[in-house]
Amino acid sequence: MPTARPDELARLGVYVLPGRISEPSAAIGQARAAEHLGLGAVWLGERYGSKDLGIIAGAVGQATSRITVGSGIAHFLVRHPITMASMAMTFQAMTGRPFILGVGRSVGPLWTAFGLPAMTNQVLIDSADIVRRLCRGERVRYEGPAGRYPALKLSDLTGLDPPRIVLAAIGPKSLALAGKHFDGVLLHPFLTAETVARSTQVVREAARTAGRDAAEVRVYATVVVAPDLTEAEQEAVVGARAVTYFQIPAFGDRLAETNGWDPTQLARLRSHPKLANISGAADNAFTRPELTEVSRLLPASWLETGAAIGSASQCATRLWEYLDAGADELVLHGSTPDLLGPLVQHFLAR
Repeated sequence: MPTARPDELARLGVYVLPGRISEPSAAIGQARAAEHLGLGAVWLGERYGSKDLGIIAGAVGQATSRITVGSGIAHFLVRHPITMASMAMTFQAMTGRPFILGVGRSVGPLWTAFGLPAMTNQVLIDSADIVRRLCRGERVRYEGPAGRYPALKLSDLTGLDPPRIVLAAIGPKSLALAGKHFDGVLLHPFLTAETVARSTQVVREAARTAGRDAAEVRVYATVVVAPDLTEAEQEAVVGARAVTYFQIPAFGDRLAETNGWDPTQLARLRSHPKLANISGAADNAFTRPELTEVSRLLPASWLETGAAIGSASQCATRLWEYLDAGADELVLHGSTPDLLGPLVQHFLAR
């Protein structure tokens, strides 16, 4: 059996502080553990109130010496573009390392509740362009869907490259948008390896059609991993997390359809009493252990094919399936870095 090279661990990243948390300072130890394992990146899932991207990225950057840091995901319009650009460039100047700015669309009702404009494709494209131009030291004058900015400019830049801006995407239109206008795509959790292969093809073809080097557009596949966990732990890490995505109307249906699954099976899930009056994601109201019972209403095959579960060896095999499907890098989700040692060893023993 061939053995993977240690530098292939750089193709693995991991979320720190997955899900709801009470101690954001835990990100520091988790990031150090990821770096000790030899992983290439840590990713930060922002949650307003407890997981501010700029604060945690700064802390993680100073607590580590090598590992790349990325956001998975931040949102344009919530931050002024000069604030977004300044955060990324300050991080890079302080650490000497690149920052990956993962951004996304989220869902329409959120922006209505926040009193912000709709997050359209043109807002995404224009906002990314504004941030890039600011990071290159340009003076930006803009009026359009992304806002009105008479004169924006960053001061005292140190000549570093702009951050890589990566778009979170599921459907073919968003995937093509990433291929045409962004530096990469961050694929959603609970996609099968076959769906990752199809998604990668859409991104690459869109990049080529736009006259870009398709190989330069990175594909980051997010994979929920649960190696060597008990059944109860696996339900909390995988099943309950899946509930938070699939219970959202339209969003969960789109995710199921992307995998070729029957979205009508979601009716049973959404009829559970705990989800009856939920607005938004269920984990805003319940902890993941509280959602384990609900998760049993999801088809078992969805979790078995859309995540990496079982022994560390089985999980490692699934990770290679995603990489062989065309993903450039993986973003491991659900299990914190301190639980990934055996998985890493099996990954290297390919």
